[in-house]
Amino acid sequence: MTAGSRGDVAPFTGLGYGLRQAGHEVTLVTHGSFAPLVTGSGLGFHALPVDPRAVLESSRGQGLHRSGSGAGKLLRAVAMARAVAGRITDDLVAAARTSDVLLLSGSLAPLGHVIGEGLSLPSIGVYLQPLAPTREFAPPMLGGGSWGAVGNRVAGHGVGLAVEQVFAATVPAVRRRLGLPRVRTGAALRARERRGWPVHHGFSPLVVPRPRDWREGLDMAGYWWPYDVEAQLPPELRDFLDAGAPPVYVGLGSATVPDPERLSADIVRALRRAGLRGVIQQGWAGLAAEGDDMLTVAEVAHSALFPRMAAVVHHAGAGTTAAGLRAGVPAVPVPIQFDGGFWSARLVALGVAPRAVPLRRLTTDTLASALARATRDAGYRERAQALGVRIRGEDGVAPVLEAVNRLGG
Repeated sequence: MTAGSRGDVAPFTGLGYGLRQAGHEVTLVTHGSFAPLVTGSGLGFHALPVDPRAVLESSRGQGLHRSGSGAGKLLRAVAMARAVAGRITDDLVAAARTSDVLLLSGSLAPLGHVIGEGLSLPSIGVYLQPLAPTREFAPPMLGGGSWGAVGNRVAGHGVGLAVEQVFAATVPAVRRRLGLPRVRTGAALRARERRGWPVHHGFSPLVVPRPRDWREGLDMAGYWWPYDVEAQLPPELRDFLDAGAPPVYVGLGSATVPDPERLSADIVRALRRAGLRGVIQQGWAGLAAEGDDMLTVAEVAHSALFPRMAAVVHHAGAGTTAAGLRAGVPAVPVPIQFDGGFWSARLVALGVAPRAVPLRRLTTDTLASALARATRDAGYRERAQALGVRIRGEDGVAPVLEAVNRLGG
């Protein structure tokens, strides 16, 4: 069960496929607009009614761009999610009634855990970001960085409570419906922690080392790659790649931006100033470029495209960050909100990105300068290639499969 943008869904198509290959029957429960993602994977699909793109493009969603601080953005996002949480509850309960085990993303864990408890079903967290408090870094959803050991941990608890608040108006009715006693919002989170509720994280410890102060039961499984067993590049894209030097990919995934035309123009000028060709993914931001040295594309499997790139410019979402690392190519992260700053900092610390270029500071000059460093300094590619080899050698599905099998699933 997962909710959010494409990056909050795609990794679970691969995790589900791996579990299915091991003999389990798997249903992906998420927004109906993502049904095409599971095509060919053999997974069942249970649609949730909310369209996340419509929410982000609403006036409330556009307000995220006007929230300066990470905390301000988080509060706006919590309010936005609370407004739609009740609309997905019936479908979550219905899907759970036909299940034996619930695997819950971080975005739905508070509600999914209650549903599992009410239906006497075991559940496991499957998170794409490190959400548990730690002294070692500030909460990724607030942009990462560090506020000191105490500040990091206090902020982490605050973010955890904020996620619980998304469902504060929904959970009491669900508890009554399933015959559970009333529990205060914060108490439910503390109870999960006391019981050592198991959570597997879908990223590599090579990228984020496991915090030393995490409790037992919080484990790093390794990346879950989107299902793309038969991924092919469109003929027009293959022809473009074959016609010249490796280009740079530019895409902002499911992020939306206030002025797509101006941003697209800045990106094209930066690529040309750096002497680079570009593959521009339209995405939810609506990017576009014209000219013999530029190609605008729709959705393309990152696993097939990224290995052929000179570098990748992206919004530093968890999934796109992972895809670039897997491909072993340098990055220029353009963080926009939430965990983008955290993953950007990791890319820079790992030596596979020269610097981050936050969207609010992106100009032709700043992007061209970062692109020149990423593509001309051989060290970035060498470090990216070496890390990519190690990441591709990990098996992120195996720990989750072992946990499911222990439950008798």
